[in-house]
Amino acid sequence: MNSQPSPGLTVPQVLPAADLPAGTESFDVVVVGFGIAGGCAALEAARSGARVLLLERAAVHGGTSSMSGGHFYLGGGTAVQRATGHEDTVEAMVRYLMAGTKEPDEEKIRAYCEGSVAHFDWLEALGFEFERSYFPGKAVIQPGTEGLMFTGNEKVWPFRERIAPAPRGHKVPVPGDTDGTKMVMDLLRDRVEEAGVEVRYETGATNLVAAGDGTVAGVAWRSFERTGVVRAAGVVIAAGGFVMNADMVAAYTPALGGKLFTLGGTYDDGLGIRLGQSAGAALEHMDEPFITAPFYPPSSLVKGLIVNNLGERFVAEDSYHARTSYFVLRQPDAAAYLIADGDHMQEQRMPLVPLKDGYETIEEMEAGLGLPEGSLVRTMARYNEHAARGEDPDFHKHPDWLAPQTTGPWGVYDLTLGTALYAGFTLGGMATTVDGEARRADGTVIGGLYAAGACASNIAQDGAGYCSGTQLGEGSFFGRRAGRAAALRAEARR
Repeated sequence: MNSQPSPGLTVPQVLPAADLPAGTESFDVVVVGFGIAGGCAALEAARSGARVLLLERAAVHGGTSSMSGGHFYLGGGTAVQRATGHEDTVEAMVRYLMAGTKEPDEEKIRAYCEGSVAHFDWLEALGFEFERSYFPGKAVIQPGTEGLMFTGNEKVWPFRERIAPAPRGHKVPVPGDTDGTKMVMDLLRDRVEEAGVEVRYETGATNLVAAGDGTVAGVAWRSFERTGVVRAAGVVIAAGGFVMNADMVAAYTPALGGKLFTLGGTYDDGLGIRLGQSAGAALEHMDEPFITAPFYPPSSLVKGLIVNNLGERFVAEDSYHARTSYFVLRQPDAAAYLIADGDHMQEQRMPLVPLKDGYETIEEMEAGLGLPEGSLVRTMARYNEHAARGEDPDFHKHPDWLAPQTTGPWGVYDLTLGTALYAGFTLGGMATTVDGEARRADGTVIGGLYAAGACASNIAQDGAGYCSGTQLGEGSFFGRRAGRAAALRAEARR
């Protein structure tokens, strides 16, 4: 019987620090990965006085971060919130993230919220400004350069009943759904170079170096055929998630393995996570993927209703798109249909959820979808009756998105997994402290080892509670903290 792990699950060996020759190259801090988290870690470490080496496997900076549209989840009274007349407080932001997170870490959430306004200012100091404007519609990301919109479930029941809603999705001033973060990464590259960070492209970490007590003391690297080792007082791993590693996906998040489009880059292979494992780092929330198939824009479709293959509603249609998808995937056969009448059907901007068919009557629609006899007729009659009064006693959909669906013909959009184009990425990673220190299973800290970004577990833990902008927000914020902590450790050991 073969007891060897699958290749993608192999954990690299740790190299003994005692075996390194006396003349081994040395830095205060080594950062692995030049995405948003790694770039921010390197910059903050250098600004804290550390001599920093940044290793990036690709030929250019950016990583998977550069593929995104440029949403940062920020609040507590940012300049954009104030300029657009949206009140927000640190406490409201804390309460919302605590309520929407599966296993909330209050220390991390509070640190993030308390530091959010200062982090907003730090990001703008890279060399850009968020536009002081607000987008009121329902979209995955602002279509233009609007600086602010709702990108979570803040206005969705029950959250809106407990916490005053505030928009916190800050988008960089680049129109469209992609490339926004590339602008930030280009500015971050310039600031990193100005701070004196040594960046080595096409160079990846292969192993960690550790002392006899388990303290991490450096990394081994490879660049094509060349290899080497670097000593460091602190190593920050910011090497991305594992969505491109079929073995890790099968082991941890099998839902990402079929019928899905994976959101990631070539180097989202989980190596950073496995490097952390080699030094004893515990992993958290590895079984929780982010999976979504947005059916909006257009916003008008949100006024329709979603049913499963029993003809029953199961989620408030005004939920953030990942929350809706989270519930769709838990329905029988992961099947669901969005129904909108002739007054609310408009051309889709992101046709990820295809139009299945059109029907002249509700009875014809019920039969065409193969739903139990009478089920859809009852569901739609109840929905329309209450929507006409601006009410939704079943799922408490916000009145702004309630409208009777009574004008034929009716269109059916297919949200079923395998028909709609669902996309996903991983959320789990190394367990860390609020300063990015990697933790063992018993909670103790691994000296010299830090993690940030998609290979660390911080605030974003599951798709239902996710908010667009959390990955970039927490990656940059906790990356900064990890870089600063690693630099302080190096200073203390000089």
